[in-house]
Amino acid sequence: MITLQKTDYQQMEQAAADAGVTLPIEQTDVWARFQADIPGRTPWGVYLIQRDGETVAFIAFIDMETHGYHYLRSMHGPVWIVKPDEALEREAIDAIAAEVHRADRHVAFIRIDTWFTDGTVPVLSTVPYDQTVVIDVTGGDDAILSRMKRRGRRDVRKSLRECPADIADETKQAIADFAEYYDVMVETGKRDGFTPAPITDYSDMIEALGADHCRVFAARIEGRVVAWSIVTVNGTHAVRYYAGMRNDVMRLHVTDKLLYTECCILGSQGITEYDLMGIGSELAPSLNGLNEFKCKFTEEITPVAAGRDVPIKKAFYSSLKLAKSLKNTLKK
Repeated sequence: MITLQKTDYQQMEQAAADAGVTLPIEQTDVWARFQADIPGRTPWGVYLIQRDGETVAFIAFIDMETHGYHYLRSMHGPVWIVKPDEALEREAIDAIAAEVHRADRHVAFIRIDTWFTDGTVPVLSTVPYDQTVVIDVTGGDDAILSRMKRRGRRDVRKSLRECPADIADETKQAIADFAEYYDVMVETGKRDGFTPAPITDYSDMIEALGADHCRVFAARIEGRVVAWSIVTVNGTHAVRYYAGMRNDVMRLHVTDKLLYTECCILGSQGITEYDLMGIGSELAPSLNGLNEFKCKFTEEITPVAAGRDVPIKKAFYSSLKLAKSLKNTLKK
């Protein structure tokens, strides 16, 4: 029987460590404190998911208030000690939904990451992904390079020979003033067809998480920032959260040199896995444009649980789906 034991971040993080599990940063106290400073977001609850009294997974929720209603988001949660089968995951989903319904009648739905689809529906918004690239950054610089695909090794070596960019950890500079880096993101957005979040979304994240949990790596040519990335860190796991590059350096292999240097620096700091955070697949065809670059850095693709919704107020959730469908129709 699956039950939920309410706890706090300190106890959950300790239980995960005891089980040999590195929690995603989105399931930690430092992330909850960062989210608490964002309007409309409130840490909601932390639970141990137990089967017959033995902990099998961990989950933490952030309450998201939007358009006059509330839903709960658990990014990369539940975090399982051992990957579940479909029956166990469905039982856990039902137990989570029951607990949320009991504890808070304001919640319209929950959004969690699941391996299977039973008991869930496709998300109302955002682009979930079920595959990513995780680079093994252990063993030193040469070992990191040796595990890449042939194309990746070729491009990295070319970048090390020819790219004039200097790469460095610029976390302190970015915390002091993110404007120079943000200008690169604005240019990236115009090129790739998206609107960047406000500058404070990036600067507040870096400052709130701090250098222990968030790094900014930058590439400079003649002192000018031409590419950068924001990397989150928790335990031995790092994730490339955001990245940007200027148009005029696209043929200089700057991103190859930047990413490889990030791998080497992170590996030297005790990080073992570097997640490039999502690639295209049948589930997420809109991300296919990322595959050519990301997939050359490792021989393996890593499957991950994908975001799914679990309606709590089913009639209200149906009305949200209808409203979204009508909005999409009007856009055509």
